[in-house]
Amino acid sequence: MTSGWLLIIVVFVLGLIVQTKLDSVFKKYENEYSPGGLTGKEIAEKMLRDHGIHDVTVTCIEGRLTDHYNPTDKTINLSKGVYSGRSISASAVAAHETGHAVQHAVGYAPVKLRSALVPMVNISSSLSQIVIILGILTINVFPALFWLGIAMFAMVLLFSLVTLPVEYNASQRALVWLENSHTLGSVELDHAKEALTWAARTYLVAALSALATLVYYLGFARRS
Repeated sequence: MTSGWLLIIVVFVLGLIVQTKLDSVFKKYENEYSPGGLTGKEIAEKMLRDHGIHDVTVTCIEGRLTDHYNPTDKTINLSKGVYSGRSISASAVAAHETGHAVQHAVGYAPVKLRSALVPMVNISSSLSQIVIILGILTINVFPALFWLGIAMFAMVLLFSLVTLPVEYNASQRALVWLENSHTLGSVELDHAKEALTWAARTYLVAALSALATLVYYLGFARRS
């Protein structure tokens, strides 16, 4: 087994551990209610007002942990459990997604960079694997194709790396607001921090996974 494969397996196992822990933590704090009794929708709207943001809409969507902020139409999209939920988990997620809206409103630099990368990453993520496979099959005839695929996949890795400060910063903004607005007490705030920390680690694992895959491909190129 090559070192590249070993690294991929280690990251895969790490990802399973992080996802299992995340599910466990969120389920735990879904049964713990915020002292103010605000729903996720109300928390998001209050945080927006407190930051002077009045052009962002909070909507309800299907799914679990499908929550996201869409800068294109300026909507904070909360899953049903978060939108109408009054739990610590709902509070944390709603504030985190609102944190992304705040980032866009203040022009947070990593968000600008990530937005600029989106068009290229959309193409790279869908085509890089195909190009790399074709490149492997023709590496002795047309090696440039393989390296084109590597360059495309490196763009995916770059996007994952840029996403890390965006996600961690959104969580930090959420926690600061939850504390300063007295939406959560000290104990509840610690629980919200735990939930957001494990959620952020999923993005870290995604970045490590992309890095491990790139290392494997580069190892293949060296052996060939």
